[in-house]
Amino acid sequence: MCGRYYVDDEEPALRDIVEKLRDAHVKTGEVFPTDVAAVMAANGDFAAMRWGFPRFDGKGVIINARGETAAEKPMFRRPMLEGRCLIPASWYFEWEKRGREKIKYALAAPEERALWMAGLSRFDVKTGERTFVILTRPAWEGIAFIHDRMPVILPARLHDEWLHGRSPEKTMERAISELRYRAAD
Repeated sequence: MCGRYYVDDEEPALRDIVEKLRDAHVKTGEVFPTDVAAVMAANGDFAAMRWGFPRFDGKGVIINARGETAAEKPMFRRPMLEGRCLIPASWYFEWEKRGREKIKYALAAPEERALWMAGLSRFDVKTGERTFVILTRPAWEGIAFIHDRMPVILPARLHDEWLHGRSPEKTMERAISELRYRAAD
């Protein structure tokens, strides 16, 4: 679920964000797990963060968290309280499985040029880096044929509430459901 997304740095809003983080060399184009990407931190400032919380066993990273249970899980409990963040993207990718064939789709917000995925961030004491995960939810029925999960995508009117509100679960309930999609290369 949401293992890649795309940042089009020709899009004005995203270009401005990337420009602010130019010295941090944030990834544009197709962003993969463990890449350093632009993120709106809990304080509302943009920061460069690495995608993925290191696993407890040291083998790989966790890139997504289920929004429905994140507040209960030890790995996500504290970030849910004090590390909520937003990840800007042009669209995200998902793959439909048809037998042995996989069809790649680009999924985008219906009205806004950029989409903003709800996330959690924390400081990794081993590497000294800020890291983030993307929160997920059950997919809107219109895209469930592609995948049964989707990112929690928040419209601009909910950004401040997500970052600073007292009830993140309630904010996630008002996330964007309907998306545009197209086959991607």
